[in-house]
Amino acid sequence: MQTNPRLNIRKVTWSNPVGADLRAAQQAELDARFGCADHEPGPKPSEVDTAVFLVAYDKGSGQPVGCGGLRLLDSNTAEIKRLYVLPYTRGSGVASSILAALEAEAYAQGITRITAEAGSAQTDGRNFYANSGFDQVPNFGPYIGVEHSYCYAKSINSHSAAHTAMA
Repeated sequence: MQTNPRLNIRKVTWSNPVGADLRAAQQAELDARFGCADHEPGPKPSEVDTAVFLVAYDKGSGQPVGCGGLRLLDSNTAEIKRLYVLPYTRGSGVASSILAALEAEAYAQGITRITAEAGSAQTDGRNFYANSGFDQVPNFGPYIGVEHSYCYAKSINSHSAAHTAMA
């Protein structure tokens, strides 16, 4: 699952305190970007519907630098939830490494399609998904009818999982 020699990416439980702190930091940043705390349509992810949750640690300092998870939508599809990288590490490949690890996990669990959503205040997230091989798709699930919501999808197979794991 390791995709970046500077990182140690570990599977943790949803309730892991480091993961919880990173998710809280992400939500605080999104609250500020959107100007409100009510910016996520549908149910929030939880331990029950999260297939895997990862935390990335900097190998040099041992500090956590990012996280991400997969929420099962059905037996073949998962949605990326809470993909977040601390601001000071952005642009250094941490998000791409977490995404590659999530794709490898998806493949290992038999998931063949991963989806993602980014809102109007997340141009960086929209660009990230577009540059990571995701196609923009019609809004799905709780995002249907949400005007400033952008949805993405990517097929996962042995080639894409192996390619992203080596990136």
